[in-house]
Amino acid sequence: MRLNYPSSVRIIRVPCTGKVDVLHILRCFERGADGVYVVGCREGDCHYQDGNFRARKRVEQARQLLDRIGVGGQRVRMCNLSSSDAPLFTRFAEEMHQAVLSTGPNPVRTALASRKTAADPSAASPNKGGAQPHPPGRAGGV
Repeated sequence: MRLNYPSSVRIIRVPCTGKVDVLHILRCFERGADGVYVVGCREGDCHYQDGNFRARKRVEQARQLLDRIGVGGQRVRMCNLSSSDAPLFTRFAEEMHQAVLSTGPNPVRTALASRKTAADPSAASPNKGGAQPHPPGRAGGV
């Protein structure tokens, strides 16, 4: 079965969502993601005992931190699915994509781009070694 989810979704595979740290989530925003959606195994079905519970706590910590700094905690979500839930994965990816589009571009990316442009006017041109533009509504999945 071929999954049809938004092309802006980038999948990053990890052995267990319990290995996803708050810093990994924040780094996604620093690198230009407009949203992060963590997909773990169903609660109680983790091969590593309680990895998905650790991930849920960390996602919540990231949400709170992003709210505190003004980026918006609604840009981070977590859901628990089994490997046979491909249609649900697609539906959640679509929902996350729509949520990211409605919240607008990542303010961190916007601030970094304006700072680079102010510091070095040649950085505004991608042909001169500046930052590569990201498509609107880019979401990262962990």
